[in-house]
Amino acid sequence: MTLTNWAGNYTYGATEVHRPRSVEELRELVARSPRIRALGTRHCFNDLADDPAALVALDGLEAAPEIDEAARTVTVTGGTRYGTLAQALHPAGWAVHNLASLPHISVAGAVATATHGSGDRSRNLAAAVAGLELVGPDGSLRTVRRGDADFDGSVVALGALGVAARVTLDIEPTYDVAQEVHLDLPWREALAHLDEITGSADSVSLFTDWTGDSIQQVWRKTRVTDSYALRTDFFGTTPADGPRHPLPGIDPVNCTAQLGEPGPWHDRLPHFRMDFTPSNGDELQSEYLVPRAHAVAALEAVRALADRIAPLLQVTEVRTIAGDDLWLSTASGGDRVGLHFTWLPRQPEVAALLPTIEAALAQFDARPHWGKLFADADRDLARLYPRWDDFRSLVARTDPDGVFRNAYLDRHVL
Repeated sequence: MTLTNWAGNYTYGATEVHRPRSVEELRELVARSPRIRALGTRHCFNDLADDPAALVALDGLEAAPEIDEAARTVTVTGGTRYGTLAQALHPAGWAVHNLASLPHISVAGAVATATHGSGDRSRNLAAAVAGLELVGPDGSLRTVRRGDADFDGSVVALGALGVAARVTLDIEPTYDVAQEVHLDLPWREALAHLDEITGSADSVSLFTDWTGDSIQQVWRKTRVTDSYALRTDFFGTTPADGPRHPLPGIDPVNCTAQLGEPGPWHDRLPHFRMDFTPSNGDELQSEYLVPRAHAVAALEAVRALADRIAPLLQVTEVRTIAGDDLWLSTASGGDRVGLHFTWLPRQPEVAALLPTIEAALAQFDARPHWGKLFADADRDLARLYPRWDDFRSLVARTDPDGVFRNAYLDRHVL
């Protein structure tokens, strides 16, 4: 068996991949497995989800989302993709607060790694979790709910506490979003008015290759109200005269609708359409999240490395994420700005460059995204998370025999 991740840069070492068809079958599988890890949609760029013994994929648990209108929640199986969830929520008049750039990722995988969308007032996807049903190392089903003592440590848990059989998410009434693209934002304007720019819409993304005097594209996604109007004057930019792809020269046919055309939240918040299934991507990804107060200085520090970054880069996306209280969330403790790098598929060269980028960002307490590439050597992640020791204690209590441990957790967390 040869199984790779979405990008093709990582080959899983597991000798078995199980696909249970029910939660009971999942529980029996975990109970008889000395070592096992949950596998999502394989959009992870490192070995976080791997184990040489066995993996369990949750896509076979797919079931209709259960909407509780009184509680304003929806419960899904862990392998449910956000696109599938949206197709159930919107016709029923409901929505989630935000989505990532790809709607094809699974709920449990996104939650476990603190994956996020963008927006000054929008927390990451894990912050919408109201409850989890976790299959523990002995096959028992443990439920944790918001307000429980261990809840904040159990949501972004990197798969270390069990397999998320079901996830309950907060929902809200459905809404429309309009997406605008602005071109050539001068760097001087971006650095001088960053708060105004990222606060100008519900979700804002800046796309740059770090070269030249301008940021190439600004994508703004705004919830539509009676007062919504297109922005034509926006910090020295030019409104796009047609749809754009984040990467120059790529046909935007698979991107969500732009030009200020209102549409349902799930057709605008992601960058790419739900009916477009990404092929194996010729790319690598890294991301670092810095405290909002250090955003401008961090941008300047990375920009100083432009001549080293640009030859390996496809594009960088700059986004904002509101803070939360989840122990291992990359936005735990305060608002963050994410610097996301989409690299050319040249892993040895990218891996050689990452320590330089991380050294430039170290003074800003940059947190690497758990599911993307970052330098393995000389990591001191513990100092970046105040509840680090509490999480380690929670893992020791929940999985004393290390059923869910793997090489990644041993290197970086445990």
